[in-house]
Amino acid sequence: MLSSGKMNRIYDSVEPRVMDDDILKLAVGEQGPQEEAGQLAKQEDILFKDVLSLQLDFQNILRIDNLWQFENLQKLQLDNNIIERIEGLENLTQLVWLDLSFNNIKVIEGLDTLVNLEDLSLFNNRISKIDSLDALVKLQVLSLGNNQIDNMLNIIYLRQFKCLRTLSLSGNPITQTEAYKMFIYAHLPDLVYLDFRRIDDHMKELAEMKYQYSIDELKHQEHLRQAQLEEEQAWRVKLEEYKMAFVEHLNGSFLFDSMYAEDVEGSKLSCLPIVSKLLEVYKDKFVIICLNIFDYGLKQQEKRKLELNTFNECVQEAIQENQEQGKLRIARFEEMHLLEAINMFERNITDMVDMFIENVQSLMAQCRDLENHHHEKLLEISISTLEKIIKGELDEELPDDVRALFADKDTIVNAVGASHDIHLLKIDNREDELVTRINSWCTHLVDKIHKDEVMRNRKRVKEISQYIDHMQSELDNLECGDMD
Repeated sequence: MLSSGKMNRIYDSVEPRVMDDDILKLAVGEQGPQEEAGQLAKQEDILFKDVLSLQLDFQNILRIDNLWQFENLQKLQLDNNIIERIEGLENLTQLVWLDLSFNNIKVIEGLDTLVNLEDLSLFNNRISKIDSLDALVKLQVLSLGNNQIDNMLNIIYLRQFKCLRTLSLSGNPITQTEAYKMFIYAHLPDLVYLDFRRIDDHMKELAEMKYQYSIDELKHQEHLRQAQLEEEQAWRVKLEEYKMAFVEHLNGSFLFDSMYAEDVEGSKLSCLPIVSKLLEVYKDKFVIICLNIFDYGLKQQEKRKLELNTFNECVQEAIQENQEQGKLRIARFEEMHLLEAINMFERNITDMVDMFIENVQSLMAQCRDLENHHHEKLLEISISTLEKIIKGELDEELPDDVRALFADKDTIVNAVGASHDIHLLKIDNREDELVTRINSWCTHLVDKIHKDEVMRNRKRVKEISQYIDHMQSELDNLECGDMD
């Protein structure tokens, strides 16, 4: 067997080829009768999307490209080329078997969409690290022999692949490591074949005993990571739910904190006497209003969902009646019934959205009132502090950057005003975002419902026309019979 280095030297003198339509059409045509590929190739326009298996070995291909049309491809053979990167496979989501052996690949990448892949061969490349396989949850066979893998930690990475049964690593530096096989037996307990040999059950038991302590610690860490992943997933699901209600990040102090994130002057002024306490009270009241908006938003979202579900049920009932009864007799009733339901739904959902916006704007106005009140108090405290500084009566020692704000009345008034403007802008922007998004949602929803109704009308007209033609044909036949 040729080593990776020898393979690479052989290909150094080969002229690279581009993976274009001509190569792909030729490859499909040469596959013969398998999966009717030969018949497909004889067609004027080859339907690449119908091809299930594609063989492109020994083609001197340098770069994977133009495979996006093979959306139903299940088997792809790209071995014995001069490919340097794994790329261009994004659309091959149905791929089950992939052979990239005997190429010049250095890094495992570009496999994130291949969620159905079961068999992957990267034999005889230049790979030094096993990673970027996370999406391959169905992986059963992994061939990585004759590469440059030299770290045993790569084995631990493979523990996440619960379906992995066959692994080949022969010809890698890692195989020279002491207890190489025992380490793999212990850390990959579901593996059946290693380097083309079936794993002996007794050796597996000995390996598990030898590495029991480290395996137990590893399982504990994996359990913690899994719990964290599940928690993050649950949070993402909740966040999507909150976004659907247009109230994400309003169930806490996020909006308030964002007001001060870019407010340099406001942050400086918070160290003034009394201001810290004033700020604490302000924040508590502000967050309560945000929570009210959040809770109200979730309740209104449930009402909107109920209204939409009721409407969809009404539409399905009308369509069902049309299918079960005579088309001519029911068509007019269905049309009137659906039109009435659509108009009623449009009125109801628009009224609900308008009421939601009105109440949210009222609550946002309360946030602005709090900000205005805080601004007045902060300005009052700042002016008082300036007067004390001028008179030399200020007992507290202020940091230099804060004291610089009290150079004169204009400076401190401008600083407090700038802080106030930032806060109001944050409140206004969040309100505008909410109103814009829910109005857009409502408009798109109503438009879609009307478009769906237009499509149903066209379908009904076609059905009625066919029904009339059928009845006319029946009458013509009857008339012919009477004449006879």
